[in-house]
Amino acid sequence: MAAAVMVSAFLQAYAMNTFLEPVQLLPSGFTGIASLLSRIAGAAGIHFSTSLGMVVLNIPVAIFCYRHIGKRFVIFSMVQVMLSSILLQVLKSEPLFDDVLLNICFGGFLYGLAISIALKGNASTAGMDFIALYVSNRIGKSIWQYVFVFNCVLLCLFGMLFGWEHAGYSILFQFIATKTIDNFYHRFKRVTLQVTTQKPKELVKEYISFCKHGISVMEGYGGYSGKKMGLLHTVVSTYEVQDIIFHLKQVDPSVIINVMPTETFVGSFYQKPLD
Repeated sequence: MAAAVMVSAFLQAYAMNTFLEPVQLLPSGFTGIASLLSRIAGAAGIHFSTSLGMVVLNIPVAIFCYRHIGKRFVIFSMVQVMLSSILLQVLKSEPLFDDVLLNICFGGFLYGLAISIALKGNASTAGMDFIALYVSNRIGKSIWQYVFVFNCVLLCLFGMLFGWEHAGYSILFQFIATKTIDNFYHRFKRVTLQVTTQKPKELVKEYISFCKHGISVMEGYGGYSGKKMGLLHTVVSTYEVQDIIFHLKQVDPSVIINVMPTETFVGSFYQKPLD
């Protein structure tokens, strides 16, 4: 977890300094809300610090997630935020590209990758990540597309108040970052495993010894060999697939495993806690 937090913080700071700062993208998420409040307050002649706004917005969500998601998750998430903030000041690099679109594409990819690495390490980059993970844990599915919609609405408000060009580029950046997260972080994606074996009892015993998902067993026979076969059926998270395959092949090296995407699942499903 610690290594993932450090790598995530480094990538996030590098992406912001090298690719995002040169094109002056508008912020989104909690940073965007704080920045928007700061600009609106400034227009009214009131000083409101963006940094203070970020802290004020993050504290209640962090406390809520501390109680409902996990202590270690929130602590490591806040460590990631503090570390990335320090690295933003320490890491100074020259822009790699003069082209705005190249900066947005590479910056969006690295930024999304940084968030994905933090999430894989059971941490986050705080802010909207806290809300996204809490809701995802409750409903059992990813909501990053809704986070993207929220960010688009926020950036459209920026566009109305401060100009559309940077708002448009910022929405493109958010889209690339969101797609990167969706491609690399699969905690809430599920697949169906269809397992054909001549050792159904042994495989079921091995499966339930390390896996908390249910599994169904049907008897059959091989159409070509005529031998008795067992057809096992279960639904698991994608991040568990390789581990399950390894265990099953230890029991039956000739096992046949078909992995199929599961679009919709209705029923009880065990979700491993983040902590």
